[in-house]
Amino acid sequence: MDEVVECKNSGDMIDYHEIIECIISALDAKDCYTAGHSQRVSDMALKVCNLIGLKQKDVERIHIAAHLHDIGKIGIPDAILNKADVLTQEEWETVKRHPQIGAGILSKSQHLNDLKDIVLYHHERYDGRGYPNGLVGTNIPLGARIVAICDSIDAMTSERSYRKSHSLEYCYLEIKKNLGTMYDPIIGQYVLEHWDEVVSDILMV
Repeated sequence: MDEVVECKNSGDMIDYHEIIECIISALDAKDCYTAGHSQRVSDMALKVCNLIGLKQKDVERIHIAAHLHDIGKIGIPDAILNKADVLTQEEWETVKRHPQIGAGILSKSQHLNDLKDIVLYHHERYDGRGYPNGLVGTNIPLGARIVAICDSIDAMTSERSYRKSHSLEYCYLEIKKNLGTMYDPIIGQYVLEHWDEVVSDILMV
């Protein structure tokens, strides 16, 4: 990942992040729900990475991957992404393909290829009941375990066409209830212990 983090000069890094912003803007234009979602998940992931004391190059890698975690939704039909009702089982199976699509997109770039596993596995569950591969516990990449929690927080607190947004209090209790099942229990505990800091950007929305 050094070729991503250690650019020749600061201008290269700015251009690199501008490219990421352009990619995400294209997704936001396609799916009204994701507008702002990727940024908020990325911001939360950055805070969690710093809270648990990761090395800077790992923080940068996870931060960028979190920003790109839903990029595969570009390959999902608009009629499904923007459906104003609960998805059918067939439609849901189509949506569940977005991690593989996203990983495939990132694998085309030598600079982004190192992020693909975080994107591919961000819907895995700690108990092995997630998708696409049913990975268990620490077999799930650390970055994907971090993104999974941050993604859930923003999803629960966002309003959808078929349901109202949940409160942060509800979200807190759901994360706590699912430690060790949906979420990494150690990372999840860090999030709960620093809850106000992690969700501070959502509080301002």
